[in-house]
Amino acid sequence: MTANEFTVTGMTCGHCEMSVRQEVDRIAGVKQIDVSAATGRLVVTTSEPVADQAVIDAVDEAGYQAVRA
Repeated sequence: MTANEFTVTGMTCGHCEMSVRQEVDRIAGVKQIDVSAATGRLVVTTSEPVADQAVIDAVDEAGYQAVRA
């Protein structure tokens, strides 16, 4: 298992967290998602290698911006 951390901007509430979680969860290999609007932190734990860009694109699809922390 591998954990990758991202900084997400634009999230302000639990609904924002849920939107990010739903989009990132669609990526094959994702096993756990920890996201916090309060800290702007997203940690994605995967069972196989997942490209950073796949996570960034998923966060973008949810309406927010992410960069690798």
